[in-house]
Amino acid sequence: MCAVIGLGEAGRLYAGGLRDAGFTVRGYDPFTRIDEPGITQYDVLGEALDGATLVLSLVGARAAAEVLEQAAPRLRPGTVYADLNTASPGLKRSLEERVVAGGSLFADVAVLAPVPRAGLRTPLLVSGTGAPHVARALEPAGVPVETIDAPAGAAAARKLLRSVFMKGLAGVVLETLNAAETDGSTAWITAQMAAEFGDGGEALIDRLAEGSRAHAGRRVHEMSDAIDHLDTLGQPSWVTRASRQWLQRLADEPRTAS
Repeated sequence: MCAVIGLGEAGRLYAGGLRDAGFTVRGYDPFTRIDEPGITQYDVLGEALDGATLVLSLVGARAAAEVLEQAAPRLRPGTVYADLNTASPGLKRSLEERVVAGGSLFADVAVLAPVPRAGLRTPLLVSGTGAPHVARALEPAGVPVETIDAPAGAAAARKLLRSVFMKGLAGVVLETLNAAETDGSTAWITAQMAAEFGDGGEALIDRLAEGSRAHAGRRVHEMSDAIDHLDTLGQPSWVTRASRQWLQRLADEPRTAS
């Protein structure tokens, strides 16, 4: 039995996908009601966790520690607590220490692509004491899981390096499109970029630009974690800092009513 904590966009997709794969799924989110057939949503976190052998946390990095503190007393020995939030390696290590102290297992799960694009088929990278258990548990559902024989934090670190590349690429696209819009060459430069990206180039440009706008606030924090990680490695973060500036600009833009 699986419990999903956090039923926002990604959590809802995981809960529904696991249900469709034959899992018994319980959910908890004090801010969102999904009313999905086959997913039992509880108003009390402890009730959602009762009897769960696998717990997926999709609450966002800023809430991850607080939610774990609430969940930890209700975890049974041997239960795998999988944190799928994009967070710093240090935070993941501290979460693992808390879970392991209670006799449960912890999995640092890095989600390597936007979940709405592929649902359960989204690739995962996992480290921590519960990594092999997560891989075995999710195998029947067809989830692509790569495990790292390393403590929690290792998967998070690699995810942040991927973010340096992907958000850096998004920053270049945003900067180019913004300038092209000013001088009226948007169509031309979009075609140039798409040709360099190859098949699916225009779709990639759209995903980078629209994804940055839709998730700018969350990604500002993600890039701050990436900058801290690069500083820890003793490496420059010039492009990453510029990418964060673009995301901050988008986050600060007034939202227009749809």
